[in-house]
Amino acid sequence: MSAALKHATVGSRLFCVHSAQTIWHNFKSPTHQTLHHLLERCSSMRELKLLHAQIILHGLSGQVLTIGKLVSFCTSPELGDLRYAQLLFDQSPQPNKFMYNHLIKGYSNSDDPIRSLLLYRQMVNAGISPNEFTIPFVVKTCACKSLYWEAVILHAHAIKLGMGSHACVQNAFLSAYVACRLINSARKVFDDISDRTLVSWNSIIGGYAKLGFCKEAILLFREMQKLDVVPDVITLVCLLSVSSKHGNLELGRFMHLYIIATGIAIDSIVTNALIDMYAKCGHLQYAECVFDQMLDKNVISWTCMVNAYANYGLIDYALEMFNRMPVKNVVSWNSIICCHVQEGKYIVLSSCSHMGDLELGKQAHNYIGNNNITLSVTLCNALIDMYAKCGALQTAMDIFFGMPKKNVVSWNVAIGALALHGFGEEAIDMFEKMRGSGLFPDEITFTGLLSACSHSGLVDKGRYYFDIMSSKFGISPGVTHYACMVNLLGRGGLLGEAMALIKGMPMKPDVVVWGALLGACRTHGNLEIGKQIMKQLLELGRYNSGLYVLLSNMYSESQRWDDMRKIRKIMDESGIKKCWAISSIEINGFC
Repeated sequence: MSAALKHATVGSRLFCVHSAQTIWHNFKSPTHQTLHHLLERCSSMRELKLLHAQIILHGLSGQVLTIGKLVSFCTSPELGDLRYAQLLFDQSPQPNKFMYNHLIKGYSNSDDPIRSLLLYRQMVNAGISPNEFTIPFVVKTCACKSLYWEAVILHAHAIKLGMGSHACVQNAFLSAYVACRLINSARKVFDDISDRTLVSWNSIIGGYAKLGFCKEAILLFREMQKLDVVPDVITLVCLLSVSSKHGNLELGRFMHLYIIATGIAIDSIVTNALIDMYAKCGHLQYAECVFDQMLDKNVISWTCMVNAYANYGLIDYALEMFNRMPVKNVVSWNSIICCHVQEGKYIVLSSCSHMGDLELGKQAHNYIGNNNITLSVTLCNALIDMYAKCGALQTAMDIFFGMPKKNVVSWNVAIGALALHGFGEEAIDMFEKMRGSGLFPDEITFTGLLSACSHSGLVDKGRYYFDIMSSKFGISPGVTHYACMVNLLGRGGLLGEAMALIKGMPMKPDVVVWGALLGACRTHGNLEIGKQIMKQLLELGRYNSGLYVLLSNMYSESQRWDDMRKIRKIMDESGIKKCWAISSIEINGFC
């Protein structure tokens, strides 16, 4: 009996038999109905363990239906205990579909979702056929971890089992393909859904919005209207996020007018999205107007305005808004800290990174250790960035490899650190390890990767990764990615190819792109392309002193004194001053 009780408490000292019997009351010969009635009344794991002890004492632990109910309770995210559920499952002689489904669901909502995929494989190998309640939770894991091929295999299996047309299954695969940034696959699933729900519409519109396909998102919304599908808060926020991301004021205004004209009920989430949209579309006054009209402002509303003022360089207004906030959270504090960093008022680790102050960075690191501050993933990422930018690459890598959990930012910082120090091959190897870990790269990942290729002269690999950004990962290259490629091609002497790439850009090249090419022109002594770049800079109206000085020096090195004097004249007439270089020497802790 003691062994049975030990089994019931999963290795811990439970409660005495007399205490366990109090929950059983006067039931001397419990039936299934009695058991299930008691299970429904359980409100904590303590009560469930008491009940489990009685089930064992009465020799009922072999009843699959009863154990299934116990597993179901233990997988509840609010009251349950997944470890206990797993032990119950493992000790069941014949786990059934009900048990598998609940345990798979529990793991899909946990910090270890991969176990739901392993359970699914175990279930299939055991000869138990999954149903429409099994598949969506396994697919949820694929979406969470961006496991594209696993999602494809599951999709094929669902179709083979005849569940490919179930709405909940189709919506699950739609969400998974969106999470994996495979919008074309997601669209095929969406087009095949005969009975589309609002979840289907929101998933595909959200996918297009997330990946920056503004036109497609708008067309789908118009199709919704034609079919009299009423949007909800999620739909509105998705479309407002498209407007914010691309500075599309026309779309943002349309959505605002739609809300007003239809009288659709909105909450603070939509209102905050409106504030963010107007701020990012260059209409701070409208953002202030929406904020002032809000009756129920929350911490996100206030933080949106702090960010809005900060992005416009109105630091005093941002600080005033921050000080007025009735409640502040970590995000609002981070916003005001970033606001100061933008103005050159750096904060601790960020300060060390920008100034290259390794000693102060080490002191901050020691302070963290001496004060038992939890080394969160975000804090570890900041330490890696600081050590890398202060020249201590090995220390940065030691912290990275010592992290028990890594997110996308962790890998991005590590790839960027290797790129910064000229370890191109190692950065590529790090990228491949990131993919092997199940994490999906983002825009910043490819910025670091292309930068690494540029610094190490890996032209062919740079071309390859630039191409697969969109073809394989569904990430549209931005200005920064083009600048990296121009720099890579320029360093390799492929100035014609770099110029052709710039001409084919879907957006206007900025001063960074032209600057990268101009630097390559000086390296390879190509004054003709240099003159074309100067023409473009003049048309842009961008007066970056470094670029003008660079072109002036190119003419000087070629002894083209008249051209050099013309550049100097343009600088004088435009009020462009050469920036002075500043060096800082630290002696005994003082600069």
